[in-house]
Amino acid sequence: MKLQLALDLVNIPEAIELINEVQDFVDVVEIGTPVVINEGLKAVKEVKEAFPQLTVLADLKIMDAAGYEVMKASEAGADIITILGAAEDESIKGAVLEAKKHGKQILVDMIAVKDKKARAIELDELGVDYICVHTGYDLQAVGQNSFEDLRTIKSVVKNAKTAIAGGIKLESLPEVIKAQPDLIIVGGGITGKENKKSAAEQMQKLIKEEVTA
Repeated sequence: MKLQLALDLVNIPEAIELINEVQDFVDVVEIGTPVVINEGLKAVKEVKEAFPQLTVLADLKIMDAAGYEVMKASEAGADIITILGAAEDESIKGAVLEAKKHGKQILVDMIAVKDKKARAIELDELGVDYICVHTGYDLQAVGQNSFEDLRTIKSVVKNAKTAIAGGIKLESLPEVIKAQPDLIIVGGGITGKENKKSAAEQMQKLIKEEVTA
């Protein structure tokens, strides 16, 4: 079980400063979609160069032209690239094929997918590396979470790893850990805290306790 830090509302210098603070307690750093929109893939490149020991995820939320976009993210140094579960199967196949060429991984974001169980089965067969249930920002605002969705996809996925994202805080982390995802993605639960290092350290401690239990 790994901890991923999601960075959405920062520029490149702020991202590097924040990662520097928590790098000992996170496994994966996500360059979020807003950062990529604002800064381009340069953000991925500079973060990977600054922290080569960390896994860097480029949250491109690819919907089309998947092979090309995975290629560009891979060249920038991304280790994991995201594509939307709502994308066409041909796009998913293209993303997986291109990622394999570069020794990279594909994470499928299931945001807005209606039948998550059926789609998870299909995605698993298409050879993706991670399937991620994700409560988007707008649904978090009305109190929704993805815990039940995680249990659903875990019941059918045979090869891919599972991930969960959306509104996870230290208080809700024990419930997330119980559902046993491979990757736990946290944004504001770390970045919104005054002592970010302490928040990340406490989360990693809970995860490690579960893994070694």
